[in-house]
Amino acid sequence: MLQDACDLLAALAGDAGFETFEETDDGLNGYVQQNCFDRQLLNDTLSEFPMDDVQITYNICEADDEDWNAEWEAEGFEPIVVGNIVVHDGRHLPDTVTKTAIEIDAKMAFGTGNHETTRMMLAALSENCKEKSVLDCGTGTGILAIAALKQGATKAMGYDIDEWSVDNARHNAVINRVDDRFTSLLGDASVLDKTDETFDLVMANINRNILLNDLPRFVKKMHQGSILLLSGFYQADIPLLTEKAEELQLRLTGKQTDGEWACLQFTLPC
Repeated sequence: MLQDACDLLAALAGDAGFETFEETDDGLNGYVQQNCFDRQLLNDTLSEFPMDDVQITYNICEADDEDWNAEWEAEGFEPIVVGNIVVHDGRHLPDTVTKTAIEIDAKMAFGTGNHETTRMMLAALSENCKEKSVLDCGTGTGILAIAALKQGATKAMGYDIDEWSVDNARHNAVINRVDDRFTSLLGDASVLDKTDETFDLVMANINRNILLNDLPRFVKKMHQGSILLLSGFYQADIPLLTEKAEELQLRLTGKQTDGEWACLQFTLPC
């Protein structure tokens, strides 16, 4: 019963802005950006929790500014193969030279190819990035922008609200020798209002609520024929995101699923 309650709580808490969760012996640790947290909505959600025999209490505390990946970084990770791409760190080199190799040095940033959503985005990129200009929304380690550049994209711009991620993405662009074609900006989707540039490919691997909020800004950075790749959400969220995208004149042209996670491809018709 505890597992069912935790799964349901994670799904519902997403509406209040929570992005990621960590299971504990007693329940869940949830992580939310302060400016995205809707406490009243969380309280309303918990008061109407659909499992009558479950009581939920919570505490709020500010997370320390520390390197959450420290132990993981000390061990590194084994190479991850996605189609013709292999993602590796500096300690574990790939055993093949026939694939597009991407070295990632993750420092307090999301994106190594280990998560289902990142793998699906990488798979979708292999068919959509050649000779294209790319916008990477919520760039994290920069893995998606770097993958696009190493597979033939002409240039890429990424942004992230986390300063650690912005710096880490720039660092990873340097070690992958694509920094001359990559720009990493600090901020949320509002940074897009500062440029009139449009992109052939826009991609965002972010949680559902941020996607729903930022979709109009994404579309403004697209032109006729541009492709939009979205992930970071559950299969259950597909109808909601598809409806919002169609309201913005986007057409669904592709879908992937991996476990409970999903990845959607949209096109802005000519």
